Amino acid sequence: HVQLVESGGESVQAGGSLRLSCEISLYIYTSYCMAWFRQAPGKEREAVAAIDADAAPIYADAVKGRFTISKDSAKNALYLQMNNLKPEDTARYYCLADGPLGYGPTCLHWRSYNYRGQGTQVTVS
Repeated sequence: HVQLVESGGESVQAGGSLRLSCEISLYIYTSYCMAWFRQAPGKEREAVAAIDADAAPIYADAVKGRFTISKDSAKNALYLQMNNLKPEDTARYYCLADGPLGYGPTCLHWRSYNYRGQGTQVTVS
């Protein structure tokens, strides 16, 4: 049974930084798409960042230049470094893994992933 456990979310002031981590309990093919999504109260869920089958990162326009997605295949883990945080980044952030074996925008569809975590809350004031 695969479990994804996110950590690192907390309350920070605007301009601050956080690093989210996602630990995956069992081995999965990290060469497949992996991603971070977020959802704020009253708003639609949105893709934040993903890594595709070429290990190329993809970012939402709202976070480009501020967020960095990375993975550690040896540790079966996914990370999201978030810098220069803004109040509009406030949301619950979800780690997704075992997505499609694809590239670019193929990795940005929530329903195409087999596993997702329970999320970690990020609040920026």
